[in-house]
Amino acid sequence: MAGHSHWANIKHYKGAADNKRGKAWSKLSRLIIIAARTGGGDPVMNLRLRYAIDKARAISMPKDNIERAIRKGTGEVAGIIFDELIYEGFAQGGAAIVVDLLTDNRNRTNGEVRKIFEKGGGNMGVSGCAAHFFDRKGIFLIPATGIDEDQLMSIVLDAGADDMQKEGDKFSVTCEPGLFSKVQEALTHNKITPEASEITMVPKMTVEVDAENARKITRLLENLDDNDDVQNVYCNMHLSPEVLAELKRS
Repeated sequence: MAGHSHWANIKHYKGAADNKRGKAWSKLSRLIIIAARTGGGDPVMNLRLRYAIDKARAISMPKDNIERAIRKGTGEVAGIIFDELIYEGFAQGGAAIVVDLLTDNRNRTNGEVRKIFEKGGGNMGVSGCAAHFFDRKGIFLIPATGIDEDQLMSIVLDAGADDMQKEGDKFSVTCEPGLFSKVQEALTHNKITPEASEITMVPKMTVEVDAENARKITRLLENLDDNDDVQNVYCNMHLSPEVLAELKRS
């Protein structure tokens, strides 16, 4: 699925760590704090903060929690200082992995993530070793039912989207991260509701893996995703329909 790695599909049917509401709220609180710290507490002027708040509201994070996180980010309320990190590495079969993290202790996080890679049969590499296999993009998945393709293309391209493709029963729309909110607003204005929307890392090229390696890589990705400091995990493995079906059966 363009714009969504097969890891996104795997997370959906296995029920990943982010579906645990408490953990998801904690991770998004950090994202809001960082966004407010770097760009200010006004989501109208701070697009990154607006994106983080939208994600928090999408999983029913209470308004008080969101506002508290913003105040911590702007310094109105004392809070822990988080650093943004990106770790990179490879899994079995040569699949590239990029991990976004927010941590208050670099040494602890480095050790924990390195151990997860090693226990999962992968290895954590140096900065830049895997990120060049991806582009950061805004992604919208829109159900095709009842949607006029030409009209939708006109709407999203006028808003600054890069591309739109038909994939099965959905349209996949991509844009630069800085234009995510503009495309989102254009869809909302035209009463079009995406099935999913996010800023993510899209693989430039993928690595085909067999079922055995897919299971091992999936377990590694799940363990990374379950770490409290990890915000997002991206992988460029590609699963054939046969391998994906076998994973779902196991």
